Amino acid sequence: LFARVGGGIYTKAADVGADLVGKVEAGLPEDDPRNPAVIADNVGDNVGDVAGMGADLFESYAGSIIATISLAFAAGVMEFDVSTPKAILPLAIAGIGIISSILGTFLIRTSDNADMGKLLWTLRYGIFGAGILSLIGTGIYVQYNNLDFNLFWVVLTGIVVGQVIGTATEVFTSYEGLKISIKRIGSLNFNPVEWIAKQSQTGHPSTIIAGIAVGFYSTAIPAIAVVCGIYIANELAGLYGIGLAAVGMLSTLGITLATDAYGPVADNAGGIAEQAHLEPEVRQRTDALDALGNTTAATGKGFAIGSAVLTALALLAAFGAVTGITQLDLLKPKVLIGTILGALLPFIFSGLTMQAVGSAAGSMIEEVRRQFREIPGLKEGKPGVKPDAAKAVSISTDGSLKAMIAPGLIAIFAPIVVGVILGAEALGGLLAGSIVAGFLLAIFMANAGGAWDNAKKYIELGHFGGKGSDTHSAAVTGDTVGDPFKDTSGPSLNILLKLMAIVSLIFGPLFIGSGLL
Repeated sequence: LFARVGGGIYTKAADVGADLVGKVEAGLPEDDPRNPAVIADNVGDNVGDVAGMGADLFESYAGSIIATISLAFAAGVMEFDVSTPKAILPLAIAGIGIISSILGTFLIRTSDNADMGKLLWTLRYGIFGAGILSLIGTGIYVQYNNLDFNLFWVVLTGIVVGQVIGTATEVFTSYEGLKISIKRIGSLNFNPVEWIAKQSQTGHPSTIIAGIAVGFYSTAIPAIAVVCGIYIANELAGLYGIGLAAVGMLSTLGITLATDAYGPVADNAGGIAEQAHLEPEVRQRTDALDALGNTTAATGKGFAIGSAVLTALALLAAFGAVTGITQLDLLKPKVLIGTILGALLPFIFSGLTMQAVGSAAGSMIEEVRRQFREIPGLKEGKPGVKPDAAKAVSISTDGSLKAMIAPGLIAIFAPIVVGVILGAEALGGLLAGSIVAGFLLAIFMANAGGAWDNAKKYIELGHFGGKGSDTHSAAVTGDTVGDPFKDTSGPSLNILLKLMAIVSLIFGPLFIGSGLL
């Protein structure tokens, strides 16, 4: 919670402030050393997109293993015995996945003149290769230990669902889009990012509307993929299968997380190139890599959201096992109330995180304007004149630490309050409602933000007027709105879903047959 929510608020407060004042108002290049917020922005990339994403996915990783082991014992093995094959299997799959991820990195090779499409496929080779190696290892393990081979198909289902979500995210957030050429039906060129860039020609509102539209319909493929995955996993191995599918999806977390960290590394490389006044072609190369990094980061967020949903579902199943709740009847008023409250929480949580970014960014904007106004020669770039970067870092730090308190309290206390007042069944409804609403809202926000960001990058490559044009100004506005969408509020919902499920699993037995109402 600290790393993902606090880190997300930190990085976007700096990013929004740096972009709006530096790029739009002062007309400075991105990452210009004259801009006081640049250092805070560069630090934030690591705080939010590396540490935050790592913490988020590790929680899914650990949570899915814990939930699956819990379900293994709840399914009939009542005494805790570490030699139980179904209890060991999630740990074995995780170990196989670690080795497969390391081997998969050796498949990543590219040429100097590779375009965005080739670079994307280069990373896919590594991810797909790691997935195949993980499946081979899992198949051998299942056969060697005489386990039901359906468990192998469950792991395959989880990996495929993860790849479908990742690829769908690429389609909606990369300016390569989806390009298919088949002789009989002609060519299909579906490019949401290019469409947003094109809409930016008619002004700022058009950019916002286009990005929201792309975000809304980008939820379809991930939702259908998760639904199919849940159905297949349940048919093959019951509730235990749903947990194991989550473990399978996360088995190659090593390489998936590495490709996500690629984004902030490329972004910071561009910042260093700009601040060190290196040759223009260096920045051009880092910008191209950064655009790919936006896509890999968006893919990582989609993967994180999908894995969080499966993990939360597995934890919900474990909650049902420990409380004896085998079904949730929506015709019961308490269950329905809990479900509605659960669906409400992701919106309240997102509102708080968005407000936190807005407040901290407002303070950052005022500070950057003050320094440009009060430090003689700073804006003009006179030799020896430097901004007060420490003040900007302090604003982001203070803003993020204060603002993460309220969302954190919601995640921890909402399940306990509902359980105390309405009982365990209502708490089950709360979890179900939060998973459904939180999943779709998180996908929408992450993909809309990624598409806005790459639409700006697409224009900066020279399309529709290029840098400095009115179209570019509109795209920057879209990007600044999308920043807290994709890097703060959207991914932070993962933590809400999993943390509420964990709290419910721990305290659930206390609420069986109870409730003040």
